[in-house]
This record gives sequence, structure tokens and C-alpha cells, in this order.
Amino acid sequence: MTCEIRFDDRSKQQTHFTTCYMCACRCGIKVTVENNKLRFIQGNLNHPVNKGVLCAKGSAGIMKQYSPAKLKKPLKRKPGSERGAADFVEIEWDEALDLLTARLRKIRATNPAQLAFFTGRDQMQALSGLWAQQFGTPNWAAHGGFCSVNMAVAGLYTIGYSFWEFGAPDWDHAKYFVLWGVAEDHSSNPIKIGLEKLKRRGAKFVSVNPVRTGYSAIADEWLPIRPGTDGLLALSIAHVLLRGGLIDWEFLIRYTNAPWLVVQTPGHPGDGLFARGADDNPLVWDQQAQRLVNGLEPEIAPALFATVKLDDGRVAKTVFSLAAERYLDDRYAPKTVAAECGVPAETIVRIAREMAHVAFNEAVELPIRWTDMHGRTHDKVVGRPVAMHAMRGISAHSNGFHTCRALHLLQMLLGALDGPGNFRAKTPYPRRIPLRSLPENDPAVIFAPDTALRRMPNGNPTRPEELVIDKDGRPLRIDKAYSWESPLSSHGLMHMVITNAVNRDPYPIDTLLLFMANMAWNSTMNTTEVRQMLASKDDAGDYKIPFLVVVDAFHSETVNFADLVLPDTTYLERYDTISLLDRPISEPDAAADAIRHPVLQPDRDVRAWQDVLVEVASRLQLPAFTRADGSRKFTDFKDFIVNYEKLPGIGFLAGWRGKDGESHLRGAPNPRQWEKYIENECFFAYPWPENMRYYRYANKDYLEFAEKHALFGTPPVQVILQMYSEPLQKFRLAGQGLYDGPQPSSPVDCERLATYFDPLPFWYEPLEGARVSHDDYPLHAITQRPMMMYHSWDSQNAWLRQILSENFLYMNRATATRLGLGDFDWVWVTSHHGRIRCQLKTMEGVEANTVWTWNAVGKQAGTWGLSDNAPEATAGFLLNHLISELLPKGAADDRRITNSDPVTGQAAWFDLRVSVRNCAAGETGVWPSFAPAKRLPGDDGRRPSRLRWTSRM
Repeated sequence: MTCEIRFDDRSKQQTHFTTCYMCACRCGIKVTVENNKLRFIQGNLNHPVNKGVLCAKGSAGIMKQYSPAKLKKPLKRKPGSERGAADFVEIEWDEALDLLTARLRKIRATNPAQLAFFTGRDQMQALSGLWAQQFGTPNWAAHGGFCSVNMAVAGLYTIGYSFWEFGAPDWDHAKYFVLWGVAEDHSSNPIKIGLEKLKRRGAKFVSVNPVRTGYSAIADEWLPIRPGTDGLLALSIAHVLLRGGLIDWEFLIRYTNAPWLVVQTPGHPGDGLFARGADDNPLVWDQQAQRLVNGLEPEIAPALFATVKLDDGRVAKTVFSLAAERYLDDRYAPKTVAAECGVPAETIVRIAREMAHVAFNEAVELPIRWTDMHGRTHDKVVGRPVAMHAMRGISAHSNGFHTCRALHLLQMLLGALDGPGNFRAKTPYPRRIPLRSLPENDPAVIFAPDTALRRMPNGNPTRPEELVIDKDGRPLRIDKAYSWESPLSSHGLMHMVITNAVNRDPYPIDTLLLFMANMAWNSTMNTTEVRQMLASKDDAGDYKIPFLVVVDAFHSETVNFADLVLPDTTYLERYDTISLLDRPISEPDAAADAIRHPVLQPDRDVRAWQDVLVEVASRLQLPAFTRADGSRKFTDFKDFIVNYEKLPGIGFLAGWRGKDGESHLRGAPNPRQWEKYIENECFFAYPWPENMRYYRYANKDYLEFAEKHALFGTPPVQVILQMYSEPLQKFRLAGQGLYDGPQPSSPVDCERLATYFDPLPFWYEPLEGARVSHDDYPLHAITQRPMMMYHSWDSQNAWLRQILSENFLYMNRATATRLGLGDFDWVWVTSHHGRIRCQLKTMEGVEANTVWTWNAVGKQAGTWGLSDNAPEATAGFLLNHLISELLPKGAADDRRITNSDPVTGQAAWFDLRVSVRNCAAGETGVWPSFAPAKRLPGDDGRRPSRLRWTSRM
């Protein structure tokens, strides 16, 4: 048999550059199109993020585009049908928009808080947040509350930037790199590029993770830590550094608040606050002058260790004295913590000493002249080349906020922040650390019907007065963000919205609008009961959530529960921005943003959600979107991006501003801005000159430039790193009944504030673990995200499904032997909340007390364009059924508390504890299982029989 190979006729093809959306990397891609069909996707060699590298997910964007799960037309639940039955009728866009607008107009005219608008992995939160603020609802947030908000808040309140998208390791100069709790789907191309650089240069790579997959598999040293004990390990390393005097003393004095004096009046108001002079500046003890002086002055000699009597007779100690007292205690000694965290004491000591050796004996010096904020000029930059990075293995615990602060404490002790070889800030960070009450800190509260909120719905409170509560202390947001229960919840508590709304706690809502949030499946804790909640009715037979709008490009499990479905475009069919006002693609050496533009025309009756937001805002006459006479300002999203200005000269895109595109970062609107981005391969990069690249928290040229361009929210004053956080102490005083201002009335809230709002990092057992029996539930259970799947987005993807389409529960082989379990056994996995049935596999590369599985592989049959017998539905499973969004009841109070970080409200996915036992004979098959979802209108049931995309033959 002969086969004739037909080569591509390139004359019929077009090449377009755009930005990938197969994960959060936002890599640059080069897309080849022929007759409005994709031929292939490549990496963009010129792009600052991926430099041409493209992962399996990015290449498989072809199969996402051709997924049979794509929604095709607006849908309305059929009158008389039950929510969750997926019984829809197709409607036209005019009807869909009229229906939505009428409902929203009525809500806005009566009580805007009756709308709850929550978005999943939205990369345009600046737009959706602006929309919510203009509508007047405080009930808006994005996915960060169940992803990494405690990490973001810990960084913002400590160093002015944070792990993940707001900073990156210096791959070019680091000599020692510690990766804490990072799964391989996150930032995969930049991290792979970076790890290769480290390996080529001989730098040491240490991975701290209970599971050895992905990045951990190529680490020079793997530390199989027990889940939830990373903070204990970090503080034990701090113990070793302090005991050995392995500290960058000059860094602490020059750049941190370690010398600031803290009032010591236990049991009295003002205890734990900074001692301040008449000018309200923090006081320090000058060792040379032997007197109290303004700690912000340049030419002083602050003491790091001091206990002094203030002019009013009160006693004060330096921050560093308090830190040393805490971390030198035997509680954090390696021999004490080794059994708890699973890392041997000698290993902890060695790792700490290795870090210190590299920091102080292998320092990097670059001949770069720079000026600090006191006007002092330096002829070089010196880097302590120890770098760290962290993600959900840290953040998905109820102690993640303090764990993250503990990592930043290590960086401060070593002097390893934003210098060569360190963890470095990305524009628009570092930002001013929230310390005092300022308008931009306050999250918005409810004001009036038909009125925009005066500020954005989110913020960064610095004191109890800035919480979103009423005069009686009750939450004003449906998710209870910024309440006594979760005071610093800057990203909201998306995982609590449905439960609270159904329980009408703190109040009922009218409409829940979900964008890209699969809250009926893998994006929610307590999946089975949340599905029941979405369909639950009151005694009158009305749904407890009266109206549910779902916006998605694909048939997720949540679509089936919608009253109205608005079909979105794919990332290859729309205009989009990755903005400096939001989550840009900046790297440490350059400010950068990017766009997407349509490289394909939709073959369905769908509209980009960004366009729909602008359309609905215009119909509702929201102030930022309409003129004084009520006429619309913007024709569509594309027009909005060009002409909207947050401040004069500041818009969503920073490149090619000004009438003729001659300005960057700040300038008047440019009518050809989109075209300029497209000409430049869909990204803009503004490289920082060498004198602005390091020590940006204290770099005069950088901070003055940032102020001039109004991009970074930072005035030209030094950003002093906060080892000790005074805002936390103010909340703790409120819990202790010692704050001169609002105080909680609930004993539970008082106890939580007094315990967890410690101004210095500390470690505590994850909250759920402290409330369940370790004998009954001896094992930790977590998920990992595989490199070829991002969240649940790609388990519909024909190419990627061939790599992974089902999951097992993985257990340490020795542990399995002890429990009488073996490969492919069917097992019951039980938590305090529920149980599941799945198959077991054993492996060596997992911590002995931990079981794990791949995240979000399991699917409901019939969704995501999958056939009813797809392995994702028949063999795949979720741990989510075992996880409760509420903590087990405590002895002190009947009130159920969210299963979250008590400081930030971050969902505590990884606090789960379980038992595992063999199933009885005949007990096989994944459980719980759900009936196949009904096919949506327009779905003919045909599924691809050939999972290849080849050259023409």
C-alpha cells in the first residue's frame, strides 16, 4: 500500500501572534490558520515569558478549539424543568441580554447587594471588579480565595510583593533555590526554563513537597514534608540561623522594621503597637547617641536588640528582640520539630547552614550604580544568591498565611530579597505595604441603590474600622469577606458563596452570576452537597438562590444548574488584555503586558464575555460606561480598552499610548493601540534600566519613576519590609477587648483574632486537623496538578486525555504494606465529612503519612463533550466529596466556621485528613457516581473517533 503525502500549501495560510490561555503562564504563541481552521500552534521566540518554549497544554490548544464541549448558543432553563436537569431551550442573544438586563436593573434600583458576581480563573479581574464597583455590589471576587490569597496577602503585608505572579526567582544568578509546595502545572514554561539555567550553572535545587512528581523529580534534594508543616520547617531553619548568628545584620537595619520599638504593656490598650514619636514616626534606639530617635532617618545607628523605657514610662522592645525570643525557643529547635514535619533534625540544620553559606560566602556583586531613597549612591549591588518560590502546597492550608510570612522572614534574615540571585518583584510591585488607614486600603461597603461604590469591592484593611460589617458587627458581604471571621480576605471567599446564599446567612440574594467557575464540581468543596444546594428550594417551593447565570465557553457541570447560560468565546476568538492594572506578564527586569485578538472567527452564536460586560454596563447606564446624558461611552470591549482611563493617561494597556503611539506606560488614548500591539506580536515590554532593577523597595530612581507613571500605587518613599505586622496586632487587640474602636461580640471571633492575628509569624496545626481524631483519620490527603492539565480545563482535550484520563489514589508503598493494601485494590477513603471509593496505587515518592491524587480528572458523564463511558466519568474521581467548606463543630459555639485560613479566608483544601481501608468483596467502581448529564440543545452526540491532528495524507 502506498500513501501520498500532501504538503501544506503555505500560500493559503496565515500566521498570527497572540497569547496562550491554556494555563496562567500567558505565554506568547504563533498560530497558523488556514480557511479559518487551526493548523498548528508554536511558541513565540521573542516573547518575554516563554522565549519560544511551549508545553503540551499550549500545543494542544488546537484540541481545545475543536472540543465538542463548546457551547453554541445562549440557553434558558425550560419552564417547568428542574434546575440541574440540563433541560434548556436555545434563545437569541437579544432575549438573553434583555432578560439579564431587566433583572439586574431591578436589583440595582433596590439593593445592589442582591447580585453576587464571582469569577473563576478570570484574567480580566480589573474589568470585572470595575463592573461590580460601578454596579454597586460588594459581592464580587475572583478565584484567588480558593487558590492563593493567603500567600498574596502575606507577601503584600510583609515585603510589598508576593510569591507567584507578583515575583519570580532570579534564575540567572541564584546559587541555591528552594521550591515550596509547587505543582508542575503552575508557571510551567518559565519554571522549566529557569530550572534548566540553575542546573547548567550547578546551583542547588531543593524541593519541599510531600509528593515527588514533576519539578520535585529533578530536584537535587527532595524533602518529603508532612502537609501543613512547611511553616514549622521554615521557622526551625530560622532557629538555626539565629542560633548561629547567620544573619545579614545590615540588611535588617537598613531595609526592615527589625529595629523598631514595640510597646510592651500586656493586658492594656496599645500593647504590641509601635512606639511612635510626636511626628507619629516609629521610634528606634540609637546605639551611638544612646537615645530614642525617628526610625526613618538615614544617619542613625539603630539597635537590633534593645529593651528601653519610653518617655511616658512604658517599656518597649525591638521587633528583632521579640523575634529572637520566639524563634530561639526550643519549640522551633530542629530536634523538636523533626517528628512533626517529617524532616530529620540533621537535615534541617544542614539546609539552614547551606543557605547561609551560599548567602554570605558566595555573594553576587554586580557593578551597577544605584541610589537609595535617602539619596545615598552605591557603586554596586550585592546579592545573597538564595532564591525561593512557593505556591498551593503552602497556600491551601489554614495556616498558609503565617507559613508564607515565615518564608519571607527567612528571606529577610538572609538579606535575600530583590537583589541578584533572590526572589525579585515584578511590576506593578513592590507596592506600599498597608500600615496605616488610607482610602485605597478600604474595601467598599454598601451605600445606596442606583449608586456606584466609592471604591473597588476589595482592599487591604489595616485596622478593624476598615472591615465590611454593619454597626452591629454583622458581615455586609455574602461570602463574609472582610468580616471578623476573615478580616484580610482580599480575594473574597468564593467557596462560601453558595452555602451562605442558600442558608441566607448573612442575608438572601437574588442573582448569582458565575464566570468560569465550576462550582458544581471541582471548584467547590463539598461537591455533592453543593450540587444539592444549587437546586434546593424553600418551603414555598422557590429556589433559595432565585436566579443563576453561568458564563462559560464549555459545557461544565455547573452549566446544568443555570437558569441562563451565556456562551463565551475561546481565547483564539476574542480581544483580551493581560493588563498592568491586573495580572500582567511582567518579568523582574521589565514591565510587560499583552493582548489576545481574534485569529479565528467563531462558528457558533457566542460572544466574548468582555463585550457582554461592556454591553450590559452600557444598558444599565453604569457611570464609568456612560455619559451624563445616559448615552454609552464605548461601542464594545475593544473601544473600552483604547479609551477608558483609570487616571489621566493610565489605561488597561501600557504600550503605545498617546495620540500617535509615541508614549509608553502613561499617555493619552491611542486609537491605533490594538494595531500596534498586533504589529509587535501582541506584547509590550518596557525594560528597566540597570539602576532600577534591584532593591526596588528602596531604589530612589525606581520609586520616583513609579510615582510619575501612577502604575504601582507606591509613593516615592522607602517600602520598609515588615518583619512585625502592626495591622495584625490591631486586630488581635480587638479580639482581646483592648482596641479603642470596633470589637467583635462573639467569643469565637475574639478567640480567633487573639490567636491567629499574631504580628510575628508562628506555626499552628491546621484547623481541621485540630478538630478531628488523628487515630480515626491518620493520613493527610492532598491533590497535585499534573503538568499536562491545568485545573479542570483540559480533561476535555483529546490530545491531553491520551496522557491522563483517569486517576488513582497514591500511597507510600511501606504504608500500604502496613495497612494490608496493594496496587489496584478498591478502597474506601473516609473523612469526617464523607467517603469515596477509588482504586489505589503505591509508590515510593510520597511522604509516608500522605495519600494524594491528580486534581480534577474526574468528570460527570456527559459534560465537557465526553461520552458517557469516558474514563474520566467511569474511573476518575474527586477528593472534593471528602472536603467540607465548614469546619467540624467546635465545643465552644454552635456556629459553623469556614474551613479556611482565619486571617485571609483562603480555602483549606489540603487540611484534609482521611482513613483508607480495603473494600469488601464485590465493592468496585468509583463512588459517588452521577447519572450522565443530558445533552445540550445543538449537541448531536457525535464525538471525535480520531484523536490525531496530522499533516495531510
